[in-house]
Amino acid sequence: MVEEINPQCSAKGCRAPAVWQLRWNNPKIHTPERRKTWLACDEHRASLGSFLEARGFLREVTPFTSSGEAIIS
Repeated sequence: MVEEINPQCSAKGCRAPAVWQLRWNNPKIHTPERRKTWLACDEHRASLGSFLEARGFLREVTPFTSSGEAIIS
């Protein structure tokens, strides 16, 4: 049996579907081109982004698709 994966928001306790991907890295431990990803619902996009931005980690925020690719418009 194949289990379907439904990407969810990375905010603690949130199980809402992912709508945004917050791409970040910690310059003290990651190379400049490395990107880690947190997923966010509409409700938590700002709070997760603020957390990363306050630490200088946030690199970009893009819409999330189920394929995991950014939507470029």
